[in-house]
Amino acid sequence: MEGLRPSRPAVSGRAYVTLVTNDAYAWGARALIRSIRLSGTKADMVVMHTAGVTPNLLNPLTAMGARMVEIDLLPTSAEFNAAHSRQVQHAAAPFSKGDKAAFHSPLDNFAKLRLWQMTEYRSIVFVDADTLMLRNCDRLFDYPELSGAPNVYESIADFHRLNSGVFTARPDAHTFDEMLQELDAPDAFWRRTDQTFLQTFFPDWHGLPVFFNMLQYVWINLPELWDWESIYILHYQYEKPWQTPHPKAAELGPLIDLWRAYAGFGPVPDPATLPLPGD
Repeated sequence: MEGLRPSRPAVSGRAYVTLVTNDAYAWGARALIRSIRLSGTKADMVVMHTAGVTPNLLNPLTAMGARMVEIDLLPTSAEFNAAHSRQVQHAAAPFSKGDKAAFHSPLDNFAKLRLWQMTEYRSIVFVDADTLMLRNCDRLFDYPELSGAPNVYESIADFHRLNSGVFTARPDAHTFDEMLQELDAPDAFWRRTDQTFLQTFFPDWHGLPVFFNMLQYVWINLPELWDWESIYILHYQYEKPWQTPHPKAAELGPLIDLWRAYAGFGPVPDPATLPLPGD
């Protein structure tokens, strides 16, 4: 498949797929892949990665059973690339609610669209590398395309916007070709990169419960919504739990500690035993 170089054949017809385009997200993927494996799934675990990621950081993912697929960034035009560079993108659509780390590259986000080329799978659940799977999510493979949770972390208004950190997809070469045409149309500007594009391309996207993509800022802004026993996937949007020093360590301490447990080699805590906001 053009633009994709898998390390080995697929085993299952279903896959959890994540994206790693730099060394920082390779650290995130380590905790994510371990969490998916601990969920007991039989689905494939796939890491799409670009050539510049340090091989020694990818090797542990292979050792945990992940299928590695080296990818190219999308063949977008020079005008598109300039409009979605970090400097231009963040100036035009600043992140005012939290901090994006220096390693965040908006243009790289669009590379996740390559999962629609993975036609060896009949169903895919995409999960960002800055997430943790706290319980088995295999039921999502039966959800329609495109299903995703709203971008809820501050107020009721958040329900109008998709968060693309977790979503369902049905790989299809024709869909991928249509995406490329719409993505790089003349004067195209996607305010929140792949997130804005996907909710535009799939205007009737299906809403998942927020517990399938629980954004960490809910802990701070909507603590009454937090219920450990209901959370399937925890998403560390904005600041990342592997950052040192962490800008919000005081506010997000228990969530950071949880990520570190998954990123290590020891036991992970039962969510039912974890503190709640304000404890």
